[in-house]
Formats: sequence, C-alpha cells, structure tokens
Amino acid sequence: MRVLFYCQHVLGVGHVFRSLEIVKGLADHEVILVTGGAELDIEPPANMTHIQLPGLMMSPDFKTFIPLEEGVTDVDALLERRLAQFRDIMAEHRPDIFLVELFPFGRKKFRFELLPILEDIRKGTWGNCKSVCSVRDILVEKDDMEKYTRGVLKMLNPNFDAVLVHADPELVTFDETFPGVKDMVPKLHYTGYVACKPAPGAGQALRNELGVDDTPLIVTSVGGGNVCQELIDSVLEASPILNETHPHRLCIFTGPYATDDNFARYQQMAEPYPWISVRRFTQRFPDYLAAADLSVSLGGYNTTMNLLAADTYGLMYPFMQNREQSMRAKRLEEKGILKLLGSDDLAPATMAKMMGEAIDHPAQSHTIDLDGAANTARLLETIVSS
Repeated sequence: MRVLFYCQHVLGVGHVFRSLEIVKGLADHEVILVTGGAELDIEPPANMTHIQLPGLMMSPDFKTFIPLEEGVTDVDALLERRLAQFRDIMAEHRPDIFLVELFPFGRKKFRFELLPILEDIRKGTWGNCKSVCSVRDILVEKDDMEKYTRGVLKMLNPNFDAVLVHADPELVTFDETFPGVKDMVPKLHYTGYVACKPAPGAGQALRNELGVDDTPLIVTSVGGGNVCQELIDSVLEASPILNETHPHRLCIFTGPYATDDNFARYQQMAEPYPWISVRRFTQRFPDYLAAADLSVSLGGYNTTMNLLAADTYGLMYPFMQNREQSMRAKRLEEKGILKLLGSDDLAPATMAKMMGEAIDHPAQSHTIDLDGAANTARLLETIVSS
C-alpha cells in the first residue's frame, strides 16, 4: 500500500509530529509525507519519503498567507506553483490512499490546492485512490458553528471515503465538537489516540545517563514554543524555592520556535542553579517523560499523549485561546491523571508549592487507548481493500 500523507502546519509542530507517529505505524507500507509549512529537521522513518512544498505560513489572524521563500512577494504565483508541484507529486507516486491531516475540519485556506487534488482523485486521474481525513479528537470552537458545519460537510461529503478520528470515544467523542457527524457521508472511525511510546526501560536508562538516582526529575515543556512562555518563567522562578525543601533536577524544553531573546534569557535565569538545564528540543522527549517524576507542561495533544504513555503525573497549563487543550485536560483531571494549572498558579511561591505536592503524587493507571498509529494502519488497509 502506498500512502501520500498531506500535513500543513501553520503555528506549532504538533500536527507534524503526530503525523510522523502515524507514518511509523505504517512501517510495512510506503509513505510519501508532503508538508508545506516552515522547514523542519525531520528524521524520516525508513518507509517514508519527505517532500516539501514551497513554504507557506499564516498571519497571526489566520487570514493571509506568508511566503517563507526569501524574496517571494507574489503570493498568487506561489499558490499556482504549489498546486502544479502537488499534481506532479501525485502523478509520480499514484498513491492508493490520499491521507489529509485536518482538512476540511481546518486548514480551509489551503482548499486552493486540496480541492483540485481531491477532484482529480474523484475523476480517477491517478488510478484508484481513496481519500481519507486524519483529524484529532477535539476541534476548536467557531463563531458561527452552523455556517462552519455546513462548509465542512460541503467539502467533506463528496470528496472523502473515510474520516479517522485519533481519539478514544471513552474520553471524548467527535460529535461533542462537531455537530455535523450525523450528516457525514464518509464513515467515521475512532483509531484511539496516537502516542509516541517510550521503549521499555528507556526512562531508567535516561536517568542513569543523566546521573539522576533518587533525586526527583522534573521536565517542563511548552510544545513548539510559540505560546505560553510564561509557564517557563514561572517554573524557573519556582525551582530555587522548591529546591530548599525538595532538591531536584529540572530539564526545561523551550520548543524550537522560542525566540532567540527568550531562549537566551532562560539560560541566563538558569545559570546560577546547577540543577537546571535549558534546551530548545530533544528527539528523546518521550524518554524524558518516562524518566521524570513530574511533568509541567501545556496541554497539547502530543504532550498529553506522551504523558499518558509514560505513566507520569503532570501539572498541565492549557493554552486558553480555544477549548481544545482545556477540554481534554479537564477530562483527564477527572480521572486523576493530572492536575490543571490556572494563571493564578503561576506565582512562583504557588508553583513551587504545587510542584512539591505533585512530585510525590503517584501516577494514576488508565485504560485509554493509545494505539492510534497501529489502528490507523489497519483501518487504511481495510479501506484500500474495500
């Protein structure tokens, strides 16, 4: 089976890394990953070819395109060039599955290239190819939900053969944030959550590597680093207070998109304290969470699933611009898996107290389905053969 997987990131990197986990689940199949945002340092799995379209990002209000190629100012010409290259990619690879991340539930601005490709697939331009949408558990709220739902269904129903929701319906069902489920023509499948699982023993091996014996290890992260840097400030200021009663090691990951000024400031804040390290990113993040006694983080999909896979307790500060992170985190707090942080908890003394209490909190066992990548592969195999 040959899968062409389209993933366009515009703000953070979570969509891409979730997509990479799905690619790993498709290890027995050939995958062509097509991305079109800022270039990323991707370590491709053996079964994957990565093709980068001419780069596009969105303005902060998500209304206009920003070309990422130096010197490019003619956006319309760039859009035409992207579509032409996209068609060439489809013609060269002739996939069995066209897997589209998020669209049409999001990335509406990219319909300039996706709708023509989907229409050509319907016409059989590149042989027998099935179109499948890959979407996370919770959609962000819209000002006019009725209009949004109509627009999604108009693009979804004639163009897609299936929708794969990367969620466990025991925790969240898709109709909670998309009321048009009952009117969908393509069949909806729940895959379970897509989680990058640490290898057995990876956590202890990393503790040994870091020279951490019985000292509590705290890992702090803020996803891609575009937002909520105030959480890092809070933890950096709380750590010296906490260290007076709870000596610990603190590993902070600022995210690859943290500004150079912020990164330099964090390193300067940490310099007097030998137990604190500050880095932008690690390919071994799941291992760090498995090694940790406590995670302090935002509530993005990937970080949350890493936390569940590691069986580590967490303090979680959801990004509040929309409901996605807080809705998921509240469900998990109800199960005792983590504790929510609010803006009032960012005061250094309060944060130090909460971290001290959380270090000793045992991880809560759960039965949430984290086999989303493997289940996605099985479902795609079934869809191709149907």
